[in-house]
Amino acid sequence: MKGPDSFPNRPSICIHHHIANHHDVLHSHNPRFRAASADGPIPNHAAAYILVNWALAYQVFSSRITKRIHGLDHNAAPREDVTKYGEAAVQSGKISRRALGMIKRNEAAHANSLEAFPLFVAGVLLAVHAGVPSETINGIGAWFTLSRIAFGVAYILIESEAGSFVRSAAWWSGNASCFTALVLAAKRL
Repeated sequence: MKGPDSFPNRPSICIHHHIANHHDVLHSHNPRFRAASADGPIPNHAAAYILVNWALAYQVFSSRITKRIHGLDHNAAPREDVTKYGEAAVQSGKISRRALGMIKRNEAAHANSLEAFPLFVAGVLLAVHAGVPSETINGIGAWFTLSRIAFGVAYILIESEAGSFVRSAAWWSGNASCFTALVLAAKRL
């Protein structure tokens, strides 16, 4: 087998060299790709916030662990666990009514987290696409994340009607962060 130098009439092609040059040119001229320095651009953490909020919605606030702890997790039909087995578990003394209430609130917090996630992703991705500054996007990501953590914890742990307004405030705060991202993106598009 002949190497590239064996063909004198053809230019030598080295894919690695071509990719390296393209990488250097792209990154030296585009501020999005340069490393942040004291006077350089702030890195955009949109992808990290999306991943963290995916984990919160799909893992952290999932009721599966709580149901397993209380012996109510049935993999064949997990969405029916509370309605099908919850009351019977209370009647038999397997779990307390208070524990069943917490599991129900945990399921509701999980469902709400799944519902809120797409709006966050849409807002953040549109903001990135529209060129909203990274520090603003990072602030929105932190705002949403903290709001959703507060929402989930409040939903699961607060039992009283009066205390439930903490959850509502956190819900509105998270949505406000998403709408802020959407409005800022719309102003630039």
